Amino acid sequence: MNTLSNFSSATSESVWAILQEVAQLQKTFRADLEQTKKIVEANSRDIGGISLSNGEMAESYFVNSFTKSMQFAGQKYDEISPNLSKKIKRLNLQGEYDLVLYNCSSVVIIEIKYKANTNDIEGLLKKAPIFKQLYPQYANFDMYLGLAALHFNKNVENESIQQGVAVIKQVGENVVIYDKNLKVF
Repeated sequence: MNTLSNFSSATSESVWAILQEVAQLQKTFRADLEQTKKIVEANSRDIGGISLSNGEMAESYFVNSFTKSMQFAGQKYDEISPNLSKKIKRLNLQGEYDLVLYNCSSVVIIEIKYKANTNDIEGLLKKAPIFKQLYPQYANFDMYLGLAALHFNKNVENESIQQGVAVIKQVGENVVIYDKNLKVF
């Protein structure tokens, strides 16, 4: 067992040397921390960029497909508006819509995602009444909702169908629309 008598007396030089060593270790630790922080920030930017690119790719795919076909749920549409947004400050209303199709009697709002989740369904359902307030000229039109994604898990697909929202997905080189339970909103 060590006792105080086994230790040599500390000198001011030895204490100073230990303090300098501790100071150097702290500098190294801070530098390592800064380097780690820079790596994490760079990775976050890269991951965010990949996510953004995936979303843009999905939007481009579905917008191009609907622009080419101009059809939804067996109806033809005359006009298409990708990335539609509007804000009415005095009413405190704001809406952003990935894709909107119009004809003389109906409107289709399509939310586009790379990978769909249940929050996307809820968000889309909330967008329908806001759209009719932002664009009152369509208030009496039949409104249909669709959720388009390159990836759906079965739960999200089933929930969409139960809510009366069309499921729109890529199957091979084609866009497939499941609209059996489509509801007018």
